[in-house]
Amino acid sequence: MTADHRIGRRFAALRAQRRSGLVTFITAGDPDLGTSMEILRRLPAAGADLIELGMPFSDPMADGPAIQASSLRALRAGQTVRRTLGMVAAFRQSDQETPIVLMGYFNPIYSYGVGQFVSDARQAGVDGLIVVDLPPEEADELLLPATAAGLDLIFLAAPTTDDARLPRVLAAARGFLYYVAITGVTGTQSASVEDVGEAVARIRRHTELPVAVGFGIRTPEQAAAMAGIADATVVGSALVGRLAELLDDRGAPTAALPEAVLGLVSSLAHGVRAAGAAARDATS
Repeated sequence: MTADHRIGRRFAALRAQRRSGLVTFITAGDPDLGTSMEILRRLPAAGADLIELGMPFSDPMADGPAIQASSLRALRAGQTVRRTLGMVAAFRQSDQETPIVLMGYFNPIYSYGVGQFVSDARQAGVDGLIVVDLPPEEADELLLPATAAGLDLIFLAAPTTDDARLPRVLAAARGFLYYVAITGVTGTQSASVEDVGEAVARIRRHTELPVAVGFGIRTPEQAAAMAGIADATVVGSALVGRLAELLDDRGAPTAALPEAVLGLVSSLAHGVRAAGAAARDATS
C-alpha cells in the first residue's frame, strides 16, 4: 500500500462490491494540457476506478502506434515531467480517493533525478509507478526510495514470465501486479479469455496481490470478459485512439473530443460492472 493507502483501499472496496475494477490510461498533456486535464478530472465520474497517467517519452518502445503518437503530441505541446506532476496535484484538489499511477520509462525519471522525482511525485499525490523498462533486477535505484516514500512500484508479468521468474517479480511488486495479456506492444492484438484465465490463476497461486490485466482490451465486451477473470481491467490504446479520432486537421482538439473519450470510458465501465453483477448473481 501507499502511505495514503489509496490503491489498497480501492481494491478492498472492489472486493467488497464483488467486482473487478476499470483502470484507464491517458497520456498526460495529450493533445494539450488543458484538454488532458479536463479528461483526467472527469475520469472517475465516467467510471474509472484507478487511473494510469502516461509520462510522455520520445522513445516509448513497449507501446504501439496509438500511444507512441500520443506521446509525441504531448511532447510537441510542451508536456514535461514537472507538468505531469502538476496535473496530479491539480487533480488532488478535488479528488483525494481515486488512485493515480504514473506509467512510463526510466529515462525521464533519471533525468529529473530519482530522489527528487520520488519526493515530488509523493507530494503531488501520486500513488504508484509503472516503469516498463525497469525489471526487478535493476529496480533498486527507484524501488528503495519509492517504497520509503510510500509509492507502490508496480511490476509487469507477461505470458513469457514462467514459474521460475514469477516469484522474483512478485517479491518486488507493490500495489498490484500488471499482467500483460499479449507479447508485443500495446494496442496491436487481443488475448484469448482462456489463456488469460489460466495465466491469472497461475499468478494467484503465487501471490495475494490484486492482478490487473491490460494490453489488447478495446471494447466493453472485452473489458467485461476480462473483468470476470482479473481484479482489474486496463484500457489505454482504445482511449488514446478515440482521442486521436477527434482531432482536427491541425491536430487541435475538437469540441466533441472530451465527451467522446469519456463516453467510451462509461461504456467500458458499464461492461466491467455488468460482469461483476453477473458474477454476484451466479454465486448468490
